[in-house]
Amino acid sequence: MNPKEKAVLDRIKELEDAITKCHEYLETGTHADWSGFRPLFADKTKDGDVLPPHKDWVKSSFLPHIEKALKNAHRILEKLTQKRQDMANK
Repeated sequence: MNPKEKAVLDRIKELEDAITKCHEYLETGTHADWSGFRPLFADKTKDGDVLPPHKDWVKSSFLPHIEKALKNAHRILEKLTQKRQDMANK
């Protein structure tokens, strides 16, 4: 396995872990303080307490973005393995 394939496999594993955490957050509320949900600029607070991410945002925005990235990573891995197989056949 070449380094590019290994890097893509590592990325796929990270994306699958993120999807798992999203689903767990939507079902049970765990992982609310996960760094992947952290906002870019400032935390949303109420009465001095940091609020968890809104579940609609996780479901409608964050999760589809991660699923699309996972699909793209699978496509790239498929191209890399096909290229490696083509070079082996020559």
